[in-house]
Amino acid sequence: MDLGEPPVFPSITLPEPLQLPVPVLEVPRADLPSYTPLVVPPSDLRPPPGIEAKPAREQSEQAQPKPAAIPTPTPPPMSQIPEVQTFEIPGTDVELPVPSGEVLVTAATTAFVSVAATLTATSLFKHLVNLFKPVFKQSWNKITKGKPDLSNSSSSAGPLDS
Repeated sequence: MDLGEPPVFPSITLPEPLQLPVPVLEVPRADLPSYTPLVVPPSDLRPPPGIEAKPAREQSEQAQPKPAAIPTPTPPPMSQIPEVQTFEIPGTDVELPVPSGEVLVTAATTAFVSVAATLTATSLFKHLVNLFKPVFKQSWNKITKGKPDLSNSSSSAGPLDS
């Protein structure tokens, strides 16, 4: 073993890379939306003064029946509804609807009962959890103490090699 000569490492000669042309990217262009507005003449179109209207067109317009207008229902004023009373704000012309006393009492009673029931149920549940927690712990310990621990047994690993 001669230490004077440098070691010779194997080498691989790689081929030259392919010369690809530079890609030419065009600037993106957007097609802007456009539309031709639709001109609808009014229903009571009349010719300007000094120009006579064509009689054929007038006859065809008169021959077409006009659709009957559907009446829109108007709600009764709030003063006519017996469950709703109005309250006029002083200094303005604004009237605010105020429900009747029966409606207010029903809404307030329902809200009070639901909140009271929720708070009572929550308090009762917390108290029961505190009472039953030691009982459940003690029974769980008795159940788990009676069974042998299978995770540390070597019987599942097979016979021992000697």
